[in-house]
Amino acid sequence: MNIKIAVPTAEDMVDSHFGHCDHYTIFEIDEKNNIVDKMYLPAGQGCGCKSGISTILNNIGVKLMLSGNMGDGAKNVLEAADIQVIRGCSGNVTELVQEYLKGTLNDSGLSCTSHDDNGCGH
Repeated sequence: MNIKIAVPTAEDMVDSHFGHCDHYTIFEIDEKNNIVDKMYLPAGQGCGCKSGISTILNNIGVKLMLSGNMGDGAKNVLEAADIQVIRGCSGNVTELVQEYLKGTLNDSGLSCTSHDDNGCGH
């Protein structure tokens, strides 16, 4: 069965400010760990933890989010929607997903605690 991975994106790069991303790139992965489809989901009025994006992503079958920085609130909302979160990601979104598929990504364990300009999103 194929899985779907979402990445908060700006110009084909991981958007480090989750709460203000432009859109999501959604990758569909087959059982052999190949990217078989890629689509774009507009973020609309923000994509933070209060936007309802977790329900939308869950409804289209997303099971994993590869994210830059993210607050505990957003992480908890996504995980409550059955979406695993790996934080601390950066770079080109396609290359990032390929790294994940090779098993070389780990969650940074770091959460953002404020809405300042340090690149963290809630």
